Amino acid sequence: MGINNGGIINGHDWEDLAVRTIRGIAMDGPTAAKSGHPGTAMALAPLAHVLFGRVMNIDPQDPLWPDRDRFILSAGHASILQYAMLHLTGYDVTREDLKAFRVLGSKTPGHPEVHHTPGIEVTTGPLGQGFANAVGMAMAEAHLRARYSANLVDHNVFTIVGDGCLEEGISHEAASLAGHLGLGHLIAIYDDNHITIDGATELALSDDTAGRFRAYGWHVVELGEVPNDLDAIEAGLREAIAETSRPSLVILRTRIGFPSPSFTDSPAAHGNPFSAEEVSATKAILELEDEPFFVPDGVTERYREALQRGRDARALWTQHADSDPSWPALAAEIAGDVSAYEATAPLKFEVGSHVATRRSFAQSMAASWPLLPSIMSGGADLTDNTGTELAGSTPFSAQNPAGSKVHYGVREHAMGAIMTGMALHGGVLPVGGTFFVFSDYMRGAIRVAAISSARVVYAFTHDSIGVGEDGPTHQPIEQLASLRAMPGLTVLRPADANECELAWRAAVECNGPVAMILSRQNLPVLAETASLGPEGFRRGAYILREPTGTPDVILIGTGSEVSLCMKAADALSDQGVGARVVSMPCQRWFDELDASSRAAILPANIPTLSVEAGSTYGWSAYADRSLGIDRFGTSAPGDRVFEFFGITVDGVVAEAQDLVGTHPGPNRQFR
Repeated sequence: MGINNGGIINGHDWEDLAVRTIRGIAMDGPTAAKSGHPGTAMALAPLAHVLFGRVMNIDPQDPLWPDRDRFILSAGHASILQYAMLHLTGYDVTREDLKAFRVLGSKTPGHPEVHHTPGIEVTTGPLGQGFANAVGMAMAEAHLRARYSANLVDHNVFTIVGDGCLEEGISHEAASLAGHLGLGHLIAIYDDNHITIDGATELALSDDTAGRFRAYGWHVVELGEVPNDLDAIEAGLREAIAETSRPSLVILRTRIGFPSPSFTDSPAAHGNPFSAEEVSATKAILELEDEPFFVPDGVTERYREALQRGRDARALWTQHADSDPSWPALAAEIAGDVSAYEATAPLKFEVGSHVATRRSFAQSMAASWPLLPSIMSGGADLTDNTGTELAGSTPFSAQNPAGSKVHYGVREHAMGAIMTGMALHGGVLPVGGTFFVFSDYMRGAIRVAAISSARVVYAFTHDSIGVGEDGPTHQPIEQLASLRAMPGLTVLRPADANECELAWRAAVECNGPVAMILSRQNLPVLAETASLGPEGFRRGAYILREPTGTPDVILIGTGSEVSLCMKAADALSDQGVGARVVSMPCQRWFDELDASSRAAILPANIPTLSVEAGSTYGWSAYADRSLGIDRFGTSAPGDRVFEFFGITVDGVVAEAQDLVGTHPGPNRQFR
């Protein structure tokens, strides 16, 4: 313990000087930016020093070394603390980067952002998300260690959480699952500072946090009021590391803003930068030079020496990897290599048969699993209902971490954030399912996954009013439009089993999150999707049916409404109206085509009707008129609900005929 203790710099113990330096930077960043959260970072300086300087196995010379310890600042508002440590320990974060804290385009944004700053593992900010991400990383670590060996995978996941993280409901969901799964390589440190923005935590919080986590099955270390005792903090962390059969919560009572003469233990220290005068007064107490972002000579050098343990651990791991015949396979999974699967032919489903896309999705995923062993699939108590059961796999559990089937329980929000953590850990392709309407519970996690370009696949099933008797609470209406509006999220609504196979193949190749919108009810397998889909699907929209001569009207459908449009086109043909049918599984992909390619599919001079059993919001970009549902659903058998809302062959025909008769001319321009 304390392997880096000792050493004098200009008459000062180097570790004491390092902690004071961190506190200085914690003030300087927000003061320079006139924005930020200095108090938490100041209070946690000793903890950060122990983590980076004494405990974690990391190597700034290779920030993405696969078996490094992971660190997640779930309390992401204290980002200046993490940037200070990255700078001091030798990551590519310079003093100039620290000076640019919260400046446009800098490496030091207001909250940590993965893929943006070296050493940042996940994007944090929404409280509780990082905690659940850490659970996902610990699940990925346990799974890969069981499938391969501890010589290749054997690291810890550390996360710092605050009162806000633990008050958010997502933390309850994620902590419960983590305890159930016995994730012994997960260590959460609770910054128990008794302060929130509104005031003391006692205004709204009286939880027994230690008791709560013990009830979840966690190992709890109550350090008490030792926020500045480096040896005591290290002892608590090492006790947690030694407990490998269950996750650990280390509770550390801290004093926000310490040692500011005016703002120690004050809510004002949370989200308000200090004045220059307060910074100077505090630096006088710290015996630091009153110079912004001052780092005394020798401090960074001592950190580099302290991190020799990480370099040694990486060197030993490299030796193991070089001699382990299983390393190439693991390396391919970490890299997200899907080339072996891409080389196979798509599954073909029998034309004329009827298959729910949730069921064909399960078949597609199971068929790919031998070539994509990184898949970890499951659902929020809905694995069979959502097609995410992964046939042939065994459940992931404390006793069987090699299992690939994940039972998340009724925990949608945690499931979403856990999947992001698993994906950003590397080596795992997470697939998670729930009913589409309950994607609302996951919205925060989906958004962070999109910001993070996390490679995850959501299977959102029961995608329309076809749910029937379950009624409006279970019938998605606005969800499609709202998810399509989210940048960075690919939304796919396949028309039948053949399109669903193409959607799955596209999803595993995407470098970001994909939402598969799948039907509960059986849908006819169309000959046209089998013949035209392989070329047209990834254009986002393609022509399935063309009448003789110039079309009088275009019908655009998605999902279950594509086959409805095909039937309506037959009926219109009998009435002398020529209808083109377009399947549009992905609006975003279609939008990315050049204007001439889009106009070839949806020319502005032909009246166009969109048909989708959900909100019509957004369809005006593609259609002159929309047949949809702009109110909540109703409870009745599925076919009766479709009749009630006019989403029928007769309804489509009537709308198309009226549109042809009243169409005033082109009113859409593709740019």
